[in-house]
Amino acid sequence: MENTVTEQDLKAFSETCKNIFAQIGRDMIGQSEVVESTVIAMIAGGNVLLEGVPGVGKTRLVRTLGRVFSLPFSRIQFTPDLMPADVTGTNIIVKDDKGNSQFSFQKGPIFSNIILADEINRATPKTQSALLEAMQEHKVTVMGVSRPLDEPFFVLATQNPIEQDGTYPLPEAQMDRFMFKLIVSYPNMEELERIVGMTQVTMEEVADAVCSAEELLRMRRTAKEIPVATEVMKYAMRLTLATQPSSECPAEIAKKYIRYGASPRAAQALISAAKVRALMNGRYNVSYNDINTLAYPVLRHRIKLTFEAVADNVTPDDVIREILRELGKGTGSEKSTAEAPAADSGSEKRGLFGKKKG
Repeated sequence: MENTVTEQDLKAFSETCKNIFAQIGRDMIGQSEVVESTVIAMIAGGNVLLEGVPGVGKTRLVRTLGRVFSLPFSRIQFTPDLMPADVTGTNIIVKDDKGNSQFSFQKGPIFSNIILADEINRATPKTQSALLEAMQEHKVTVMGVSRPLDEPFFVLATQNPIEQDGTYPLPEAQMDRFMFKLIVSYPNMEELERIVGMTQVTMEEVADAVCSAEELLRMRRTAKEIPVATEVMKYAMRLTLATQPSSECPAEIAKKYIRYGASPRAAQALISAAKVRALMNGRYNVSYNDINTLAYPVLRHRIKLTFEAVADNVTPDDVIREILRELGKGTGSEKSTAEAPAADSGSEKRGLFGKKKG
């Protein structure tokens, strides 16, 4: 594939990313890896699942993104009594000027650009399934009529990993529609002190809009034009297949600890997100390290572990790390693979804001 991205395109992309992160930093303390990964997913056109305990800034991040990208924002608080019509909308009976009754479609909160699905695992599977079509096809079908959603469209969902009373696990089909699953961790001592200090001044978000919907869509088109070397593409495909115990080239650890692995959507997500990450870091091409770094958020929610893995306290990130080590031998990516953290994505120190990697 010929590279059609110019130096001017690269500079504009990097400068916009720099401004985006600068404005998010006015509202968010720490969580730089989560912020970077979320922005990558938004530019690539993917949905994000944020997992973390209450109070670590998940909802604030989503609100800030709505301000920075100047996009309409809807929040849906998922509860056990939430119905599908409360999400998608429904037909209601109204009277026209002549007093005749007719059906009129009342749009639900899904008709926005950024959707915050707060505590998504508290809703019943029937309500969760109302998001499936919107997340994948960016349209909603009600009473046999399909209605397209405005672009760009993103679902940023949150879930609490520790309070499981009254929750419903997300179905695998829905989990697969999230490009990334990100772990939002506790702040450290310095970050906690800065958070408390900032919120004593104001609890309001102060970030300014620096990227419009049109600019975001243009950045997405630019990223799609980034070439991927044949060997890097094959490496990403081998990584995806290595998570499938029944594939032609499974990893050794997959045979022991994985019931079933990542779908083709994972391979698509790896390449799409890696292109954005390459541009964000001032490069015209995707590297092995882009694939290795993004493997954690792309694969961790798409791997179903065996009972033996649970008994041995093996996590999806442990499995991904071992698969990367196995595949890294002979690809020239072994060093960066070994250094990739299991906790989250965005592992490198730091190629943000368009700075070139060494």
